[in-house]
Parts: sequence; structure tokens; C-alpha cells
Amino acid sequence: MNDTAPAVSQDRLKQLVLEAQRRAPLDVAQILLEENDATVGAVLRQLHPAPAYRILLRFPKERRHAIVPLAGDNVSDPWKEAQRYEENQVGRLMEPVVAKVGPDDTVKTAIERLREWVHEALITYAYVVDAENRLLGVLVMRDLLLADPEDRLKNVMLSEPFSLRPDMKVEDAMKQVVYRHYPVYPVCDDAGCLQGIVQGYMLFEHQHFEISAQAGQMVGVQKEEHATTGWHRSFRMRHPWLQINLVTAFVAAFVVSLFEDTIAQVVVLAAFLPVLAGQSGNTGCQSLAVTIRGLTLHEFKPGVFRKALIKETMLGTLNGAVVGLVAAAAMVAYAIYSGANQPMMLGLVVFLAMTGACVASGMTGVLVPLTLQRLGADPATASSIFLTTATDVVSMGLFLWLANLLVLS
Repeated sequence: MNDTAPAVSQDRLKQLVLEAQRRAPLDVAQILLEENDATVGAVLRQLHPAPAYRILLRFPKERRHAIVPLAGDNVSDPWKEAQRYEENQVGRLMEPVVAKVGPDDTVKTAIERLREWVHEALITYAYVVDAENRLLGVLVMRDLLLADPEDRLKNVMLSEPFSLRPDMKVEDAMKQVVYRHYPVYPVCDDAGCLQGIVQGYMLFEHQHFEISAQAGQMVGVQKEEHATTGWHRSFRMRHPWLQINLVTAFVAAFVVSLFEDTIAQVVVLAAFLPVLAGQSGNTGCQSLAVTIRGLTLHEFKPGVFRKALIKETMLGTLNGAVVGLVAAAAMVAYAIYSGANQPMMLGLVVFLAMTGACVASGMTGVLVPLTLQRLGADPATASSIFLTTATDVVSMGLFLWLANLLVLS
């Protein structure tokens, strides 16, 4: 949708605003997704900044930028504040605070204000701040209802409340909130000043999206791409990685071309090239998946890299040897059936090549993402492309070299 579509009628606009005031942000966003950007902006202009911004965050990234200029200060102010932070920081998910009260206000005063605030936004907690906007405590609705109407809020509030920092990475915030399960978290700067609030579900949703994006990133699909992303933009994001993959595939093809004479003399070798490449590739992908998970969970403390490398080397040896025995038996049977010379030696070649390729693949699955991280790149980005190249070169090259050495010498 875009803002070039015909303007919506006033009756339709009133209906959409009413729906936005009654429904949850996700439901409202689903309704507004079918409207053009100008209509969405007009609806958000008539809402309180907090729910308006929360609805905006439910839109795809490419549409947010188009909607913000059309939504007025309701959205542009919190949007500008959020843009100060990186995409993976809590500040990007932060929304304005509606319910702020002073420590010397009475319970009665707070309740009267809450009756007004609930018409503007969904209120879960009220926040007690001092004159410098430093967060002093949090008010839970149950405590307010049971307290004496004339009691001061400083006597009712939960003091020293848990809070997040706006510059904190979402994954670090997730580790702190995973056992708390609060619906809303206050966000404070280093001085303790209340900057905004972040919905608990937004943290979990953002982290879920980051994790779901890793599988695509390993094959060159950017995390910004969704099922609804236009094909033009998807093409621009995907195609460069396919060109890189083509170049790396040429490297593997070049290695095979070095042994053309070997393949010509022992034709049965050609049938087992994809077997070696596929098996070693799967071994490498298993190692890569575990390494990426470890990096995501910050498990690679000092000394862990060496342990991980030794572990994947041992697993590659064991898996390669067991699989290699089966593949060797298949090669012997196929060589006898095809009338090839030295079927037992060909079986030995397959066994040694499979074992060596799986060892190399397991080690590469650890080395590729860690190397990308050392170079300052995202360790998940296109790791699979580099891993595939390494496993193809090693498995095919080792297989044909051993065949040349043991069978044709």
C-alpha cells in the first residue's frame, strides 16, 4: 500500500479510529495493513502517542518510514527518539510513558488520573518519578485499589524497581527478563531517568524474529526480508550472495578439473563425488548450527573455542569413519558390478576420503562463523556459502587425490 491511493472517507476514518481505540495493537495493525499510508497516518494522528507508536511498530520496516511523516508528532517524536539506537537495542522498541506520578501525590489523585489515562492508552503500571524524572518506584493497580485514598504514593509504590537500559542489546535484556515475566518494563538511562517503557511481548517477539532470521542469513537472505517484501527489493538483497556462491562454486569445479585424467580412467569415481560432498556438507552444517547457537548465547568464553574445535574434530572422525564404512562397502559393490579394477582399493579410498572430509567439515563449521566474527562481520551471514565451498573443495579434492595416489600409481 502507498499514500497515492484515494483518500478514505470521514466515516471510514472514524470507524478505523474507533477500532484502534478498542483493539490490541496487533489486531489494529492487521486491519490497517490493507489501508494506504495516508489513511494509516490519519488514524495514528488521532490516537495517543503511546498506542499510536505501538501500532506503528507492528508494520513492516519499509512501511514505517513512509507512515511516520504522515502521522504527525504523535509518532514522529517517539520515532526520532528510537532512531538514536541501533536495530538490536531496547531503545528501538521503547514507547512513551503515559502514567507518571510524583511520590507525594495521594492514592486518590493517582486513581483520578488513571481514569483519564485509560482512555488514551492501555495502562499496566504507573511510574513514580521525582522532579528530575528519576524513577523511584512502580505502582501496581491492586496495591492502589487496596490502599488508603489519602496515603502518599511513596508509601504504596514498589521501590527500587527493575528496569532496562535503552542502549542494552535485546538479547541481553532477554536474559534478564526471562525469569521475571512482567508485562511491561521501564527503561531508564544511566542516571536512572525514565526514558520510556517496553512491552514484554515486544522483547520476545524481536528475539524470536532474530533467531528465525539466522537460517536465512546463513544462505544470504537478509533478516529485513519478509514474506511480504517486494520482489525487486528481495532480488537486490539476495542476488549478490548468489554471485559470491557462483564464484566459490568455480573454485570447487577447478579442483575437480585438476583430476580429469583420474576420473576418465576410473569412471566409477564420478558417481561418488556428490555422495562425498553431500555427506561432508551435512556434517559441516551440524557443526555450524551448534557454533552459531553458541555465539548467540555467548557461550564462547576463553578456552571454549579449543574445546569446541576438539569436539567437532572427534565427532567428524567418528561420524566420518562409520559413514565411510557404509560408503566403502557401497563403492566395492558398485565397482565389482561395473567391472572396475581394484574394487577393494576404491573402497579404501572412499573410507579415507569420507573420514577426512567429515573431520575437515566439522572443523570448518566452527572456524567459519568465528572467523567472520573476528573480522567484525555477522557470524551468521552467508556462513553456509563459505562452508559449502570449503567442504566441496576438501571432500572432492581429497577423494580424487587419494584415488590418483592409491589406485592409479
